Amino acid sequence: MSTLLTTPDPLGGVFADLERARQDFTPGLTLREVGTVLSVATGIALVGGLPHVGLDEVVLFANGMEGIAFNVDEHAIGVVLLGDYQELQAGMQVERSQRVMDIVVGPALLGRVLDPLGRALDGKGAIRSELRLPVERPAPAILDRAAVCVPLQTGVTVIDALIPIGHGQRELILGDRQTGKTTIAIDAILNQRGRNVVCVYCAIGQRSSAVAAVVARLAAHQALAYTVVLVADGTSAPGVAYIAPYAATAIAEHFLEAGRDVLIVYDDLTQHARSYRELSLLLRRPPGREAFPGDIFYLHSRLLERATQLSAQRGNGSLTALPIVETEAQDISAYIPTNLISITDGQLYLSPDLFQLGVLPAIDVGRSVSRVGGAAQSPGYRSLAGALKLAYAQFEELESFAKFGTRLDAPTRAVIDHGRRIRACLAQDESCPQSQAEQMLVLLALTAGLFAAVPLAQMRAAASALRTAVAALPAELGARFASGAVPSANDRASLISSATAVLVPFRTPAAVAPVLVSAPQAAAPPRPPSSPTTARPLAPAAPPPLAPASTPPPDRATRPHP
Repeated sequence: MSTLLTTPDPLGGVFADLERARQDFTPGLTLREVGTVLSVATGIALVGGLPHVGLDEVVLFANGMEGIAFNVDEHAIGVVLLGDYQELQAGMQVERSQRVMDIVVGPALLGRVLDPLGRALDGKGAIRSELRLPVERPAPAILDRAAVCVPLQTGVTVIDALIPIGHGQRELILGDRQTGKTTIAIDAILNQRGRNVVCVYCAIGQRSSAVAAVVARLAAHQALAYTVVLVADGTSAPGVAYIAPYAATAIAEHFLEAGRDVLIVYDDLTQHARSYRELSLLLRRPPGREAFPGDIFYLHSRLLERATQLSAQRGNGSLTALPIVETEAQDISAYIPTNLISITDGQLYLSPDLFQLGVLPAIDVGRSVSRVGGAAQSPGYRSLAGALKLAYAQFEELESFAKFGTRLDAPTRAVIDHGRRIRACLAQDESCPQSQAEQMLVLLALTAGLFAAVPLAQMRAAASALRTAVAALPAELGARFASGAVPSANDRASLISSATAVLVPFRTPAAVAPVLVSAPQAAAPPRPPSSPTTARPLAPAAPPPLAPASTPPPDRATRPHP
């Protein structure tokens, strides 16, 4: 009798699990809207289908490229491409994403260089952050805002003294090419070191070499640690340049809502407007003045309205905007500059004439204005710089008349001489921001007339010596002075005494030579009375009337009258 031996089946459990999974599975339907590419042009594509797509919604192409629904028409969708249009072709599949364009945000972006799509450009690896915000967001409500009253020190004396900027302000920087617009913005970023201010630099349509130079300059001054650099260079697609400033503002708003102070620079919005014009013309939108579409004003107004000073209930954060715009042939009345002048809270105009004369920074004080004014200055700073702009404006007016060789009286010559010393004190080198205490000590010496005996050629060296002397002030006096409080009478006397001692080496005999020479001349003995006419040379006599014009020609003079 034989016995059957049974062995357990090793696959029995696997089949049982598969059977249970099959019974538990419930098939479902996923709704997807899929369209096709009808045509492709430079930076845009026309898409058919997608009946429920929304305005500004992101659409996905079969090759992984993204686009933004820009025109939503009845028969076709105009899509702005966020990549190289040569990778697309007609008939390719396109699908809705059911989300708007967003970008990665968060502290992980500090010190990084990225593009408007959130891709790293600095070779330091991918940016690791799970936080994302839409690039287009509504501006804060009026009741969520507070007044602009906290100064934002740029480190540029002519700005901090004459055209002050406050936290939450929008100050336009405009001028012709190569006049130093980007330099002023970068100097403002450099001066925020140690002030707990986050900076965002947005380059739009710039050359890659110029952006690399800016990044290297920030890194050399240890400013990249608190700065985010967002780049859409000149080789980027028009759609990428179009969303660049909105993406940079979304990055800044993350820190704004966390209660931080943020400074953002748009370099420059002229290129942004041109990119928008290119897209609009390609999508057959009606052109207007200078071929820009009719909503070009709204393009920048909705961007700059997001810059503000939040109230204490919203965290007391601030977002200060420094948009840059380029003018042509000093024409500030062009379409884009006038739009931005009306949107912003003031402008800094850089004159090419001053730049060619070597007056740096080449800010034309007469055409520049800050609509916040002295509210964006500390009380001590305001007490010293209050009358400076008026004195400088008077000097510029009188200097233009003095160029014609006009005879000037003594008070007028004194105003011009004082104005030239103001201009010398406001001159400043690149990448050399000055602290508030250094600026205030120089302004105090100006208002007290301590530079009057300093030759004009020695003014920059004398002002530099004064700035260096700030560190040698007594600790208590220096702390009170640096706090921005109005100096008391004793503190003012001590500061003037210290400044006078510093300026003594610069008062060379050449500065007082005219006074020493004029005294002996006044005491000289009178000339002998025998030659009274030689005391002063006589002015040349006026020429007599032209005789040939009043007398007839000789042949007619001898002719008898009829």
